[in-house]
Amino acid sequence: MHAVLPLLRDTDFPRLRRGALETLQMNLGYRCNQACLHCHVNAGPSRKEAMDLETMELALEVSRRRGVRTLDLTGGAPELNVHFRELVRRARKQGIHVIDRCNLTVLSEPGQEDLAEFLAEHDVEVIASMPCYSADNVDSQRGDGVFQRSIAGLRQLNALGYGVEGSGRALNLVYNPLGPTLPPGQEALQADYKRELRARFGVVFTGLFTLANMPIQRFGSTLISRGQFADYMRLLKENHKPENVPQVMCRGLVSVDYQGYLYDCDFNQMLGLPLQAVDAARPHLRDLLETDTEGRAITVADHCYGCTAGQGSSCGGALQGA
Repeated sequence: MHAVLPLLRDTDFPRLRRGALETLQMNLGYRCNQACLHCHVNAGPSRKEAMDLETMELALEVSRRRGVRTLDLTGGAPELNVHFRELVRRARKQGIHVIDRCNLTVLSEPGQEDLAEFLAEHDVEVIASMPCYSADNVDSQRGDGVFQRSIAGLRQLNALGYGVEGSGRALNLVYNPLGPTLPPGQEALQADYKRELRARFGVVFTGLFTLANMPIQRFGSTLISRGQFADYMRLLKENHKPENVPQVMCRGLVSVDYQGYLYDCDFNQMLGLPLQAVDAARPHLRDLLETDTEGRAITVADHCYGCTAGQGSSCGGALQGA
């Protein structure tokens, strides 16, 4: 993180301001059962950081006061937080839409055998990591055996209605490029995924989100070690599309770290760039109880070009056509 940050801060990225707050994207901790090369969080099995229940309760209170409609739960593997299920229960009881950013293999982790059923019971939207429909590509990025475990997880979710047309249970997949390139067109790649996964494995899903890799944390460090950082930043800047700027996710989202501190997005969180929209040196969830962030400035840096290059990239996939 510290090696990449100085290269990002001096930026000419367009200035942005916040719209209405719609989503809290909550990082429940950095523990994960995988350690993927592209991971901008640097998550892994040895990480211990985890959000406590008191911070989760504060997020629910902020949601009540600010009219937040969605909790977007991420990590690490958010499901490995011991309070994950309690948070989901309380949020759904409060009428909040919940998204679980699931790596699929967590569904077969010891103690998580009933996780898929829990998600279905509480009508949680699942956004699942699936960087390719090829076993070799997935395993090279995520580790041996991950592809087969991911397919097993998708079949388990399908059996509960996830991704099945008319079920009302959304199952969206996420694609990241294997290296320092822009993702291909989302619509065409989605068609390929749907054809191949159905034909080879009988798997169905709702939609595909294509995300650009961010030049920070583990992926950023890899670029630096390979001498590719400057070239990748040049690629992002040369493919910047001004028409993508109004649609970037940070305009309606606040990112919350495992301690409750606030950022404009998950990427800024990993770079330690705090939210400017609250008058505090280190803004925290408790500050949102009294502060409306609409119209406030968003902290930008060079990595923001990853969200506006080409077709655009957000936690909800490509921006063009969104």
